Amino acid sequence: MTLTQLEIFAVVAERKGFTLAAAQLKISQSGVSHAIRALERELGVDLLHRYQGAVELTDIGESLLRRVQAILGLAETMRQEASDARGMKRGTLRIGSFGPTSSLRLLPTVLADYRRLYPGIEVHVDEGSDKQVVQWLMNRRVDVGFVTLPEDQLDTYPILEDQMVALLPADHPLASQDTVTLKDLCVGPFVLTEAGSAELISRLFLSAKLQPNIRYRTSQLLSTLATVVRGDAVTIVAESSLPLTGEAYYIKKALNPEVKRHVGLAVFDERQSSPATKAFITLTAKKFRMASSTAALLVDSVAG
Repeated sequence: MTLTQLEIFAVVAERKGFTLAAAQLKISQSGVSHAIRALERELGVDLLHRYQGAVELTDIGESLLRRVQAILGLAETMRQEASDARGMKRGTLRIGSFGPTSSLRLLPTVLADYRRLYPGIEVHVDEGSDKQVVQWLMNRRVDVGFVTLPEDQLDTYPILEDQMVALLPADHPLASQDTVTLKDLCVGPFVLTEAGSAELISRLFLSAKLQPNIRYRTSQLLSTLATVVRGDAVTIVAESSLPLTGEAYYIKKALNPEVKRHVGLAVFDERQSSPATKAFITLTAKKFRMASSTAALLVDSVAG
């Protein structure tokens, strides 16, 4: 059993096929098939069900994949520590990102500086829901991820605080109110985006013992906004996830009582984090700590 075989198995499982895995790994399809067969012979079990043009993990394959991802994560950490001794000239950083807050507002500015400081580190970004990012961290699919805090299963680092806001169609009856309550938002149809803070929103209503009339579920924020703009439903989103333009087409209202959202970075185990991961966390924390300090100074100057 070799690390190369384990890496090939993990990529085949992720891409659900030999052809796509071969293209990603830049090796022949026969080389991929040979590595998987050799691994299955050594383990004495079938890891994959083979269908025409596609594969699916067996039950034992699904179980062993989690072990393989952990092994590959540790191997990458070893490579990174060796790379760190050479000045971090080579390596890989895998980042999990959810929703517009991290993908559009946080990541771009951090990655620009990170690539300038560490040009030899290859960066991969996987995008999914907040729940998916947590699962990717637990499975070692990513090294570091943006998550909604608190997240007790992982080692976390606070980055950003913003607030949850209600979005209403422009002609909605609640548009004249200064704030809206969760109960107000239960009267008509509600659209829930599965990306970003879906878990947080669900917990808000649950803790208030309220049940919104969820008429629509969307996987992207843009679809959620379009549903509100059409007048089909209301919703709750994180303020930092909203595009910089577009408020002319919907009404944004603060919630009463106010609901804060905290976003941070997370790793599975900070003791096992690679130097590339630690450098990314340090850079991100520093960048947004400075941004928060600048915002506080501006507020103070205006108040003064």
